[in-house]
Amino acid sequence: MSTEDQQDPVASYNWQISRARSLLAPDDEIVAEYFDIGSSRSLPWPRRPRAAALLSALKQQDRGFDAVVIGEPQRAFYGNQFGLTFPVFVHYGVQLWVPEVGGRIDPDSEAHDLVMSVLGGMSKAERNRIKIRVRSAISAQAKIEGRFLAAQARIPHRRRQRRPRSPDEARLESGRRLDPL
Repeated sequence: MSTEDQQDPVASYNWQISRARSLLAPDDEIVAEYFDIGSSRSLPWPRRPRAAALLSALKQQDRGFDAVVIGEPQRAFYGNQFGLTFPVFVHYGVQLWVPEVGGRIDPDSEAHDLVMSVLGGMSKAERNRIKIRVRSAISAQAKIEGRFLAAQARIPHRRRQRRPRSPDEARLESGRRLDPL
């Protein structure tokens, strides 16, 4: 997973695929890749194009794979997404492997479930920290540089006196309308 405007998708892909390959046995083979670019980790899997395609592929009898290896679970699972997604893998008999547990996630292991829940929580906390850091930096920079964060900056100016549109100055000064409302 990579948010392309925040990081280099090629570099992100390379280090994540490298971590995933570190779990494979010599005779294992990667037969498909599902790598989302430009989708925030906070989006649920069904709303990320490639993650949704993976969920769809799980349902196929002739999917061509029996396990999924995720190189960086903090990028794949945000908050409680693991708890919502992993049962789908289990239901269709597809193993899920991550480096943090040293390989296959055991669906019956409370320790594995705890590790993955913590990683999802860390992912959410990291994203929130980044959001707060960016907002604070923008606010500080605006204050230091005399900028405004509102939609329109306050620019000192003078209003010019406008000429009355009607020749009836007395009526204009009284504030009466020609046509009652």
